[in-house]
Amino acid sequence: MADGDLGAKAPGFDLGRIFRDQLRNIAPFATLILLVGFFSIAAPSFATLGNFENILQQVSITAMIAVGLTFVILTAEIDLSVGAIANATAIVLTFFTAQPDYVNIQNLPLPGVLAIPLTLIACAGLGLITAFGVTKIGIPSFIMTLAMMQIGAGLSAVLVRGQIAYNVPPIVRTLGSKTLYGVPWIIIVAALMLLVAHLVLSHTRFGRYVYMVGGNREAAEYSGVNVRFVTGAVMTISAVCSGIAGMLGVAYFGSAQQNEFDTFLLDAIAAVVVGGTSLFGGRGGIGNTIVGLFVLGVLNNGLDYVKIDSFLKILIRGVILLVALVINIYAERLRSTRTLNS
Repeated sequence: MADGDLGAKAPGFDLGRIFRDQLRNIAPFATLILLVGFFSIAAPSFATLGNFENILQQVSITAMIAVGLTFVILTAEIDLSVGAIANATAIVLTFFTAQPDYVNIQNLPLPGVLAIPLTLIACAGLGLITAFGVTKIGIPSFIMTLAMMQIGAGLSAVLVRGQIAYNVPPIVRTLGSKTLYGVPWIIIVAALMLLVAHLVLSHTRFGRYVYMVGGNREAAEYSGVNVRFVTGAVMTISAVCSGIAGMLGVAYFGSAQQNEFDTFLLDAIAAVVVGGTSLFGGRGGIGNTIVGLFVLGVLNNGLDYVKIDSFLKILIRGVILLVALVINIYAERLRSTRTLNS
């Protein structure tokens, strides 16, 4: 090697390009580190194993819903019905379960081995309706899932009529509110769902198709990908994930009632977006969603430790989401600019 080559930059290494490409991944992880550091200093009791378990438990329901939303957003679609479907599924499960005499609702009590599959079929059916509207009729997913949100809310209202139901099959109560060697089952179920989703997206043909559809729909069609099938499948997956969250949420919260899961829509979307999955599709994944879940979990839990006003807490969460959206859009523009210049 000539002396003049000793100071040359390694071929192919461009720190600026790496930063631009990874901005969507770096920003949420850096945010998580800063939040953990701040709350650990502000409240020494925050950084304990017991509180870490609390955070995991608090984000478990959101995690289950966010699994399905990750699939949807990776295809550059959106699902606004996840909270309503979770709520409807929870109430359908209680409809198929015997309730105490003081619960004044009409229902159809069945054994748990029948109640659970029927409930899952019901939430999958709602997902299939969404899939049909988006892929066959051509209704934009934003509008279609907005309509399904109302349908899910209406189904919940008709079944409980303002009442509160409590009982669920024993296996659901175990998974939603019991522990295994001291670890809450609900954390285990959420972790398994995240793991399975990651394996599907990273190591299966269907997962590759999801990224292809979100990255470039026309190119995916020219490559022979059944774009309608993939889009319909992710909508159904989202509904089933929301349904599982709704079923276990009844046991976790101790009851099923109207509007119980309404706030989980924004929480789940925030987890996916804050984690760095692109709203334009094709970039991101379950790893990003996990980081987003921890950011929201640490933020909510930490603000409770430092005793921030509850109204200010909502404002702070909104600012964090806005910053994540700005980074998401900015990262996409940087990538588009680099693609055009290359």
